[in-house]
Amino acid sequence: MSKRLRSSEVCADCSGPDPSWASVNRGTFICDECCSVHRSLGRHISQVRHLKHTPWPPTLLQMVETLYNNGANSIWEHSLLDPASIMSGRRKANPQDKVHPNKAEFIRAKYQMLAFVHRLPCRDDDSVTAKDLSKQLHSSVRTGNLETCLRLLSLGAQANFFHPEKGNTPLHVASKAGQILQAELLAVYGADPGTQDASGKTPVDYARQGGHHELAERLVEIQYELTDRLAFYLCGRKPDHKNGQHFIIPQMADSSLDLSELAKAAKKKLQSLSNHLFEELAMDVYDEVDRRETDAVWLATQNHSTLVTETTVVPFLPVNPEYSSTRNQGRQKLARFNAHEFATLVIDILSDAKRRQQGSPLSGSKDNVELILKTVNNQHSIENQDNEQPDYDSVASDEDTDLEAAASKANRQKSLDSDLSDGPVTVQEFMEVKNALVASEAKIQQLMKVNNNLSDELRIMQKKASRLEKQNSTPESDYDNTPNDRDPDDLGSSRKGRQRSMVWQGDGSVPDPAEPHAAPSPVLPSTEDVIRKTEQITKNIQELLRAAQENKHDSYIPCSERIHTAVTEMAALFPKKPKSDMVRTSLRLLTSSAYRLQSECKKTLPGDPGPPTDIQLVTQQVIQCAYDIAKAAKQLVTITTKENN
Repeated sequence: MSKRLRSSEVCADCSGPDPSWASVNRGTFICDECCSVHRSLGRHISQVRHLKHTPWPPTLLQMVETLYNNGANSIWEHSLLDPASIMSGRRKANPQDKVHPNKAEFIRAKYQMLAFVHRLPCRDDDSVTAKDLSKQLHSSVRTGNLETCLRLLSLGAQANFFHPEKGNTPLHVASKAGQILQAELLAVYGADPGTQDASGKTPVDYARQGGHHELAERLVEIQYELTDRLAFYLCGRKPDHKNGQHFIIPQMADSSLDLSELAKAAKKKLQSLSNHLFEELAMDVYDEVDRRETDAVWLATQNHSTLVTETTVVPFLPVNPEYSSTRNQGRQKLARFNAHEFATLVIDILSDAKRRQQGSPLSGSKDNVELILKTVNNQHSIENQDNEQPDYDSVASDEDTDLEAAASKANRQKSLDSDLSDGPVTVQEFMEVKNALVASEAKIQQLMKVNNNLSDELRIMQKKASRLEKQNSTPESDYDNTPNDRDPDDLGSSRKGRQRSMVWQGDGSVPDPAEPHAAPSPVLPSTEDVIRKTEQITKNIQELLRAAQENKHDSYIPCSERIHTAVTEMAALFPKKPKSDMVRTSLRLLTSSAYRLQSECKKTLPGDPGPPTDIQLVTQQVIQCAYDIAKAAKQLVTITTKENN
């Protein structure tokens, strides 16, 4: 641990004193409250580590400190540094702001929607832009200028870019130059230390060839980071890579091997997965280990009198919209594995990873495989008895309406733990402590307490129109937290660690209310007209939520059509190309959410090809779309009220 936490350091998101967490991939230090929001976003948005209570590879911590000290935060708050942002009403959060909604909305806008990063000039060919950025990254990593490389990565440069003329990747260049901190940054953004260049050499080869032995050893560690992390989680030890030991396979202490047909089938299924699917499963388990370990640190470091609140709940892995719904469901169900089951899954992944790397044939091993993979894919028939409960978190665990799903999940976890008679295992006590946050009765009770169920939402929606009329000239938030209006590819959305702010899943493109050839118009409709259309939208949303509450799934499509019609009528009130950025982004959120709502509702149609429809998942997505529509309508009422007064 380096000498850090100087008194001058402040939280990157709210400027609060003495930040105790780091966002590794963002190069920032953050306070406890802001960290609770980061955790709910998921590792694909922010990878958090505690600065004192989490083990750090020294050079990884040095990399984050260097970025923080050299102003990496300005990358994510670029437009907020412009004096014009004050005029537009945008500002960052303050230490005194409430976590929800103030800090949470700002952090989501900053990191998830990338609302404040520098925008590239529009170009017809986005692939050329990404290629140019990647070439700049390729050149920059030979220097020690970390913040330049992070800026390029934030704009869409690819960490694994293979330079067609040079015949190598940025990590080859950094390794040859001995730039260990650049190597750390590239690895955080997905660079592979095992990639070969045109000569067949890896970054490890170049580091050793240049006499950069510390870098070479660190690259080997990064190459085995996934399996090392899983082994350390179970037994607190890591392999000795220097002496050629690359795997540790912990063993169960009990001898009650499960030789049932289910266990044999699960083992066979794991071994028969393609390398690609096996890697996906291993990565998902890695993320679950990270979630459980972070929860354990969270329990140990927080004020226990205020610990169990809606601001700290991350009961299962948040959604990554770049993954399929099936994979997201499987990832979240990993939280339901009790200590023995999860340890078994981790051990079998480690065993099979070693087998695959060494090229060993399938064996008839009698390893204990209790129920593994039973909840990780569509064919988990053993879980049918739980199908009436929603398992999918459609909004990354930070919306109140998802707390009911989280609470029911935690309840099922508790009953599962008590029903299964686990034999003694060497890691059981260790892992059960880490699982405490998931299984604790206190958290379940608190989740129930803070939960707003659908009937509550109906009452809120019924009062929305009257509340909107009473809005004063102050916007709900002091910054623009709607998705930016650039193309997703401008930010390298395919790169590891990046998430698009708005995912379109329909059959066509979302229409942009702003026509490119129309002249910008400052004219806005009257507040009364906007409120009237908002009341119609609200009424239609009430019908949809009532149908969801009463499980009338066949009503989803007609309800969504009525909502879409009302949204179209409301959008038609505004000029084709509004002059205000806030109006354009709110209209975009309004119309795209209406289209996404229709797309989700169509999934309830019978006879749809593909995997069976998970009606609970569809309902969660439908509700989220309805919330987005209501939010956008409220923003438009607020804007027109302010502009017309």
